[in-house]
Amino acid sequence: MSSPDEPIPTDYDIAQSTEMEPIWELVEQWGLGLEDLQYFGEYTAKVKHHAIERLREQAADREGNLVLVTGMTPTPKGEGKTVTTVGLGQTLNHLGEEAMIAIREPSLGPVFGVKGGAAGGGRSQVLPMEDINLHFTGDLHALTSAHNLISAMLDAKITKDDDLAVEVTDVRWPRAIDMNDRALRQMVVGLGGTFGGTPREDSFLLTAASELMAALCMADGLGDLKGRIARIIVAYDGDGDPITVEDIDATGPATMLLRDAIKPNVVQTIEGTPAFVHGGPFANIAHGTNSLIADKAAFGMGDYLVTEAGFGSDLGAEKFMNIVCRLGDMTPNAVVMVASVRALKYHGEDMWPADFDAIDDAGVDAVERGFENLDAHVANLQQFGVPVVVAVNRFPDDTDAEVQAVIEHCREDLGVRVAESEVFEKGSEGGVDLGEHVIEAVAESDESAFEYLYAETDPIRAKIETVATDIYGADGVKFTGDALDDISRMESLGFDDVPVCMSKTFHSLSDDASRKGAPTGWELEISEVYPSAGAGFLVALTADALTMPGLPADPAAADMDIDADGNITGLF
Repeated sequence: MSSPDEPIPTDYDIAQSTEMEPIWELVEQWGLGLEDLQYFGEYTAKVKHHAIERLREQAADREGNLVLVTGMTPTPKGEGKTVTTVGLGQTLNHLGEEAMIAIREPSLGPVFGVKGGAAGGGRSQVLPMEDINLHFTGDLHALTSAHNLISAMLDAKITKDDDLAVEVTDVRWPRAIDMNDRALRQMVVGLGGTFGGTPREDSFLLTAASELMAALCMADGLGDLKGRIARIIVAYDGDGDPITVEDIDATGPATMLLRDAIKPNVVQTIEGTPAFVHGGPFANIAHGTNSLIADKAAFGMGDYLVTEAGFGSDLGAEKFMNIVCRLGDMTPNAVVMVASVRALKYHGEDMWPADFDAIDDAGVDAVERGFENLDAHVANLQQFGVPVVVAVNRFPDDTDAEVQAVIEHCREDLGVRVAESEVFEKGSEGGVDLGEHVIEAVAESDESAFEYLYAETDPIRAKIETVATDIYGADGVKFTGDALDDISRMESLGFDDVPVCMSKTFHSLSDDASRKGAPTGWELEISEVYPSAGAGFLVALTADALTMPGLPADPAAADMDIDADGNITGLF
């Protein structure tokens, strides 16, 4: 710890003071050579396709262990899932294991919105952190361009040569931008007379919410990605028949823009653990994990893969189990559930919006009142038959009594493994207890015990109702608007045998962001069901779901700056 007279180093200070290893030297001991990499400076590279194939073959000879990091319902500030993921990967290597890390790429919208940088922090961050948070290797820009190329080609088809008889009131492909901008949620395009195209309602979504992002992260290679893009539904005709990307001749050019984006990016942590940072689908509108192609490569390089799923277990982990593991043919060996004193107080104090000063001042009683949320998430994860380890992510203002109350509750009342985690402040040295618990959980895991929450052959309504009742704690589901008609359409189009991706608020286990703890006596509202045909699942929207976030009154961007020498402040 720093002395009282010393300034506390920022994430940026720590990152800048770290001596990184050239990426080609770092990954050489993990089985990647100079010819396997496409370089973006000295510390960042993409793994080429031929190397991915070789690593997949090598994975068959390894006993790979998959560890998922998820969390309880977070506060808007986040509770440290990425910090825990990075810190745990470093710790496993510190304990003599061979571990890889795989996380998502940050989206500029959240970076400049509420959270700021999103690549870990303190002594558990991935580097070069400023590059990762700002443009990185251009993957999100490529996805944005490919998405909007499809939009432009669709509008050209409508205006210039509409042999497909597109129903302009049934266009399902919005435009995309990688920035939070509430003004773009709804609009009218095509104004300006003959040269402006065909007037119609349109909208923007965040690039991370694009189906292209989800398709890229579920693809196993460029050829598979091309097939996924081809079957994306962009509109319907007057008879209600789907019009796909292939129908508007956009498959080839859109895939061409993504030829490099599909190659996973490899960087390093502060302690020199290799980390794949690739893809970034949201955990509500999509499945919320990094790419399968990065996961498969990681299994060929290490005996452990530590990855994370977005938001709490009700969103990211549920989708990881029911969608990613199913479609990616993977079985998790352990789940780390991140909890924090702050989040427990958040659920123990009845306030909306949150008053963080009051939360900080609350004591052990508020922590204990928040246990019902923690308990619900642990129970959610246990339904899948995977060992659960709770990581209490320690913040500087947490008291020993508060942290101990959480540990005792997990051990004595829940009967699960639990460890205090100080990987933010201490790196791997602060995660030894957690790492040892994870190794024990993996050793005792039984892959045959893992089970999905529902069968692919279950009716669409039954899948939705199962997640609502068994994960969210709802009494049932109320289908509003055209949701039931949507389900009938999906059944007629042959989408009744795919997983369902549920989209709802991450602020609560319920669909009401203001309800804390583990709400009971409520119904989940589903307003729309539509296909994500390229990704391979259906999306069920709750009434409050937003695919384009807005900036808050005081966005994180307002506190960011750069000086004449290129030094950045406020990003982390």
